[in-house]
Amino acid sequence: MSQLWNPARSELETLPDIDFSSLSIDTLATSTRFINPGTEPLVAPITHSSTYKIKNVDDYLRILQESGYIYGRLGNPNSDAVECAINALEGGAGTLVFTSGMAAISSALICFLQAGDHVICQNPVYSATFDMLDKILKKFGVETSWVPAGSDVDVYAQSIRPNTKLLYGETPCNPMMNLLNLEEFGKLGQSRAIMTMVDSTFASPFCQPTIKFGIDISMHSCTKYLGGHSDLTAGCLTFREVKNWKLMKRYQSSLGVQLSPHDGSLLLRGIKTIHVRMPRHCINAQKVAEFLEGHPKVSYVMYPGLKSHPQHDLAKQQMTRVFSGMLVVEIKGGIHGGKAFVENVRLGQLAVSLGGVETLLQHPATMTHGPMIMSDAERKKAGITDGLVRISVGLEDPDDLIRDFTQALEHVKL
Repeated sequence: MSQLWNPARSELETLPDIDFSSLSIDTLATSTRFINPGTEPLVAPITHSSTYKIKNVDDYLRILQESGYIYGRLGNPNSDAVECAINALEGGAGTLVFTSGMAAISSALICFLQAGDHVICQNPVYSATFDMLDKILKKFGVETSWVPAGSDVDVYAQSIRPNTKLLYGETPCNPMMNLLNLEEFGKLGQSRAIMTMVDSTFASPFCQPTIKFGIDISMHSCTKYLGGHSDLTAGCLTFREVKNWKLMKRYQSSLGVQLSPHDGSLLLRGIKTIHVRMPRHCINAQKVAEFLEGHPKVSYVMYPGLKSHPQHDLAKQQMTRVFSGMLVVEIKGGIHGGKAFVENVRLGQLAVSLGGVETLLQHPATMTHGPMIMSDAERKKAGITDGLVRISVGLEDPDDLIRDFTQALEHVKL
């Protein structure tokens, strides 16, 4: 037996029959060993390995069938750990994590749709989702019908065709903060044997347990509230039925959109504090929304926690704890007013994304839903006006944010 000295433990480690003294430095450098000290790390180590050793050829298929580890693209321990955590929050039959929210959405659409299928989706919707349905999938023979966001589920029902295969929604929707009645949406899908998929990113699993309403697929951009610190990109899909999880798992492997071990580790760390962060996001957003609603340079505010929100009662029914940290505000003065406001904030930051500890603002008409994605006519149809500003309220002192917004609004010329 050969022995390798471990300076961290003041003792000798006995290793398999390898004569290290006979090996070249090239071999020694590539033949490191993990020495188990007999205790388990509290935080799972990041498993960077791109491939895994097997003892014999017959083990290959067995390990794959048992969801073991063969190759990094097919899965890794860090992704598995965070999938279990998200699935526990969602109450699903299984979760998969992806390289981004759009990787999750695109993979699901590719997996469950084919040429000749029909989708019904709300408008507005996240700009990249709009692009995927309206332009990319259209090239492959998938047709989409659009219904106004915030409509009764009956509007979806009226648009169903014999080839309708997917009902897609967001709640709250990006960027207008309209809500979708999840209970009625789930019932419609099940009664007509049509798959339902909901992007619940703006709410997070903490505020809105989507699967319990009978939704087939709950999607989150984990970059946002689940990660919570603006330091990773990831997405997830949680399934109501195991059969859909299994099918998506196979497509995920072939599409190559598995989350990296490092991002999986960061995401799991973020999830551990979501129950602490979200209440503060929501308290701050409520206070900021109430301030902005009373400001003379603001036309209106859309926040589910405000009584003025047209679906406030629905929000109280399905957003089970609090109303999230997202809101939109219409600044008077059109495009010049909106740009003047976001470009003069100091504590808040002008940046896309949301759900981090920092307050972020963005101007949809010129940024996320701008001309690179939507035409003026498409934005008008979606209700995205020139003065609209989306705000992700962070964890700062809300009174400091209100002072910052007050001085920024002074730059708005009417």
